[in-house]
Amino acid sequence: MTMSDPIVPTTRPIATAPNTIVPPHRTPAAVARQFEAVFAGQITKILMESVEQDDAFSGGHGEEMFRGVLAEQIGNSIAAGKGLGIASAVEAQIIRLQGGSDGE
Repeated sequence: MTMSDPIVPTTRPIATAPNTIVPPHRTPAAVARQFEAVFAGQITKILMESVEQDDAFSGGHGEEMFRGVLAEQIGNSIAAGKGLGIASAVEAQIIRLQGGSDGE
């Protein structure tokens, strides 16, 4: 394979809605759990930004730089545990958009 060879996908993606594509190896449950993780991370980021910090306990510029990464990892941990309870509703909507098939 050379740099000029085109990259050809080995599998065909599944269209779930207009202009929305989910790779075939991703189940609706996995996509819903990932959505829940991102959602939880965004909520965590907003909550972390709303907390006032004084100079004694502030991590300074470094903390500000990595606050988003920390919020993302907290979101992943929340979703990996019991979650927020929205993954099942998101999964049901994905399945509905696929025409009632869960892809497996």
